[in-house]
Amino acid sequence: MFENLTDRLEGVFKKLRGHGVLSEDNITEAMREVRMALLEADVNYNVARDFVNSVTTQAVGREVSQKLSPGQQVIKIVHQELVDLLGGNTEQIKLDGQQPVTIMMAGLQGSGKTTTSGKLAAMLKGKGRKPYLVPADIYRPAAIEQLQVLGDQIGVPVHPSTTDIKPVAICRQALTTAAEQGYDTLIIDTAGRLHIDNNLMGELQEIQSAVNLSEVLFVADAMTGQDAVTVADKFNQDLEITGVVLTKMEGDARGGAALSIKNVTGKPIKFVGVGEGLDALEIFHPDRVASRILGMGDVLTLIEKAEAVVDKKKAEKLAQKLKKNAFTLEDFLDQIQQIKKMGSLEQIMGMVPGISKLKQLKDAPAPDEKELGKTEAIIRSMTLKERRNHRIIDSSRRQRIAAGSGTSVAEVNRVLKSYSAMLKMMKKMRGKPGVMSGKKRRKVPKGMRR
Repeated sequence: MFENLTDRLEGVFKKLRGHGVLSEDNITEAMREVRMALLEADVNYNVARDFVNSVTTQAVGREVSQKLSPGQQVIKIVHQELVDLLGGNTEQIKLDGQQPVTIMMAGLQGSGKTTTSGKLAAMLKGKGRKPYLVPADIYRPAAIEQLQVLGDQIGVPVHPSTTDIKPVAICRQALTTAAEQGYDTLIIDTAGRLHIDNNLMGELQEIQSAVNLSEVLFVADAMTGQDAVTVADKFNQDLEITGVVLTKMEGDARGGAALSIKNVTGKPIKFVGVGEGLDALEIFHPDRVASRILGMGDVLTLIEKAEAVVDKKKAEKLAQKLKKNAFTLEDFLDQIQQIKKMGSLEQIMGMVPGISKLKQLKDAPAPDEKELGKTEAIIRSMTLKERRNHRIIDSSRRQRIAAGSGTSVAEVNRVLKSYSAMLKMMKKMRGKPGVMSGKKRRKVPKGMRR
């Protein structure tokens, strides 16, 4: 998401950097292109217009900082305006107050409410909470069973709802059960419709009146663009939502929903879904997303993702192996698996500062998930002995590995060649003072050398 917008904005700012001094005409022309870029990204027309007007007002006539060039000054203003447009501050869900805290998930059918309920439960469980999932969708076939399956996968209890009980009664029963059994967070998965209707809103309002809700989270599919914003506005008018969850943010949507929804509804985006896995839910940080849009990367999120998947004990063992030149194909496989836990290669690369400029080069390598999958399949087709000593892999073994992994001998050779090149590079790094050893080589005075 945002890739096209990022490319367009970088083109605009590249032109601005070419000017030593910016005139009002330069800025007006640049902002006209920014406005077009926002509209192409499916940003609400009024939101795009107000954004450009605000940036233009600030940029024209502002005293230029001695530390920044005129072009950088405009980029700084645009960054701050993007942060404000996306919501300003990071908004957390309310988990204090009377327990159990009750969160209702609302939205249209197909927006991802049930899966998001499971993801949110997994996230809260990881933070030490005791969530209790409540299936309140008695209309969609297998909706209750779907939530029960998700609950089993993440180890979170699910209320035993049945289709012959009204949703409001289910929620009352679940609240009583949660209080009796010590669960501190109720997550209610409600029914959706293909479009907004009075029956849907009436049912949600009934639940809202019967249960003291701490949060009403509107779940929207980011791929639907401005439709998601329109529906969110309607839900907000009828239910007074407290926040928004945008799903499928890892897709190729243009980003208009994320950039418009706070301005239109007045309610913040609190979470974003970034993949199909039950761990693929992230807290929404406006400042970090604004940096990504402007091609500045998102190092903080990258670090957080790495910390979440890296086993410290394994990392220490790996460091020792690297020092002793004992990094095996088994270790290589383990590193691939850890990278995959962090998200897709495209997502990870999108968080690296300056990567967007690299992608503009003609011969720049593109992230290839299939190649990573092939490499993993090839290493998995090796015996434990082969993984620990790649030198024993002769031509007959290579043929067997290729057949077992569904690849060719040439692809097996390529993996082994890449691995050997990696070992050589590590050996060179070990030879440098302070690299991979944690110690700096001390300089010995001439007269004391032997």
